[in-house]
Amino acid sequence: MTDAPARADAPARTGAAPRRRDPERRQRILTAAAELVAERGYHEVGMSDIGAAAGIVGSGIYRHFDGKSAVLVAMFDRVIDDFTRGAAEILSRGLDPAQTLRELIAAHVRITLEDRMLMRVYHNEIASLPAEDNRRLRRKQRIYIEEWVHILDVLRPEEDDAVLRALVHAGIGAVHSTLFYASGLPARRLAKLMAAAAEATLFIPTSDADAVTTRPRWEP
Repeated sequence: MTDAPARADAPARTGAAPRRRDPERRQRILTAAAELVAERGYHEVGMSDIGAAAGIVGSGIYRHFDGKSAVLVAMFDRVIDDFTRGAAEILSRGLDPAQTLRELIAAHVRITLEDRMLMRVYHNEIASLPAEDNRRLRRKQRIYIEEWVHILDVLRPEEDDAVLRALVHAGIGAVHSTLFYASGLPARRLAKLMAAAAEATLFIPTSDADAVTTRPRWEP
């Protein structure tokens, strides 16, 4: 008996189809890690915990990250990059200094409230980073702060550098105060409240003319 002839239209088998990488898997890992670390602390969370929360096996994380510290670094890079990217776009518009600061505040408030969990982790766990990454991320953070200080200096040329930096950190701190308690306010109302608090902290005038005629309220 002879073998049956092969069908001409049968597709040639060239091996199993390549596995497709889920484009959203990396973000799922970061989101799951942020939630777990915010709840338990970095040192109490394992790769298997992150994998289970992300819906994948723990070993699957290593297709995207070298280890747990790499997951933390990626989370923090995203935070800083979101802030700096938003600031660069605002600065490119050529707005007057007061409006530029208002836009910087609004963008900072939006990112803080949208990524509240991730921001909490950033505040609590930045010391857990490898030393080199810690220095690199803090340098990126300082560059971001410098943009605020430079704009505020235009509005308050009579103030020294130490005062300007103190005001900027206080303004940003007012926004970050929402990270550690539940206000119960609707998101839109909370965003407006935090923006108003930061603007008041920075003594942003209602017009550029006021910048040289109105003294900061902490002085007699």
